[in-house]
Amino acid sequence: MSNQSKLIDTHAHLDDPKFDNDRGDVIKRAIDAGIEYIITVGTWHPPQAEEKGLEHVTELAGEYDLIYTALGVHPHDAKDANDDAFDEIKKLSTHPKVIAIGETGLDYHYEHTPKDIQKSVFRKHIQIARELNLPLTIHTREAHNDTIEILVEEGVGDIGGVLHCFSGSYEMAKKCLDMGLYLSFTGVVTFPKATNIHEIVKKIPMERMLVETDCPYLAPEPYRGKRNEPAFIMETAKRIAEIKGVSFDDVARITTLNAKELFGIEKEKEEIRIAYPIRNSLYLNITNRCTNYCAFCAKFKSYTVKGHYLRLKHEPTFQDVIKAVGDSPAMKYDEIVFCGFGEPLIRLDMVKEVGLFLKKQGCKIRIDTDGLANLVHGRNVLPELKFVDTISVSLNAPDSETYQKLVKTPYGDKAFPALVWFLKEAKKHVSKVVATVVAVPGLDREACRRLAEDEIGVAFRVREYNEVG
Repeated sequence: MSNQSKLIDTHAHLDDPKFDNDRGDVIKRAIDAGIEYIITVGTWHPPQAEEKGLEHVTELAGEYDLIYTALGVHPHDAKDANDDAFDEIKKLSTHPKVIAIGETGLDYHYEHTPKDIQKSVFRKHIQIARELNLPLTIHTREAHNDTIEILVEEGVGDIGGVLHCFSGSYEMAKKCLDMGLYLSFTGVVTFPKATNIHEIVKKIPMERMLVETDCPYLAPEPYRGKRNEPAFIMETAKRIAEIKGVSFDDVARITTLNAKELFGIEKEKEEIRIAYPIRNSLYLNITNRCTNYCAFCAKFKSYTVKGHYLRLKHEPTFQDVIKAVGDSPAMKYDEIVFCGFGEPLIRLDMVKEVGLFLKKQGCKIRIDTDGLANLVHGRNVLPELKFVDTISVSLNAPDSETYQKLVKTPYGDKAFPALVWFLKEAKKHVSKVVATVVAVPGLDREACRRLAEDEIGVAFRVREYNEVG
């Protein structure tokens, strides 16, 4: 596990009595499995209950470096919550290991607490979270419409949070994502019959996804029916990787970064990446400069792609790039891709120098480009790219008018004809040429496909809107 990215179990119940006899062993197994952090969720109980209180959870977090905690009143116990409960939550939330409020929300499955009281207590948690500037851990079960209504009315998008153990519809998922919330998935994703969850995982961007065990409950396959524990989260991450068509490391890296950003763990400055792996490819981030100013560009929101931070302080030299690539790249990766948060062919000489060097080592080379390099350099650059195996060109529109609206090119009416010519000319010099479009809402993708495949004669691919990498 030492060579793999580490995971964060964003929702566990390590204070549960089921762990009383071997809690230390459970935590050791989590560390050995490669768990970086565990967020154990402390739920308030009425004084007459036999369960340990919230203070026990903060003590547990203080005892282990890898444990953080969230504090709240579960909707099952909302009927017993009074001012003392909320005062205790606020008092203990000053503990440095308390990083969220919850779990809180609505549970209409058992309805141990009347719905109106659940709603009132849920709103109270939201107020506390806003007051303390902490994100929310949200529970919802068979109460999806009321949950969304409260989230919207209370402006939870301004606070931040996660829908834990998500089991709602895709429509609900989309509404939560539109509010900037995260969705967290448990071992349920490994169940063969959980097709609804599989479809949601497939559709939503990993940049809004977390993983959790909810242990001691919901053990994944092949441990289903047994007591769950943080080490088992590996199975959840593996299944998500299969569904998304990415690697385990991709899932671990991205969901871990998501958790750190949401909960404010490790707030130190992010490491800037020149070379960054996604699936079995290594991408090279050699410039942040762009020819165009695309309306849909993700870097206007964040410079992070699939868990990698790409905002360069300065453009790397040849030596910087080769050092970042490392040894034996042809054995490690299926291809080397010139594609960072900028237009690589702006640095044409760098692409040629690095590309030819890596080609001699047996690497396959791909360039992702906007196709306007000939305008940038004032000549046909394609004969200089014969070492390239694949070139992927951002077509993004079926005509010049649409293109100029979407990409805001400085070349005006010259841009789109130059792009089309670039695609046609590329076929003479590069063995595989692909035209791509981002699935921007309202774009006539079929017209784009006809232009690419029928008129230009190149392959065509649609890229997801609002998901990079």
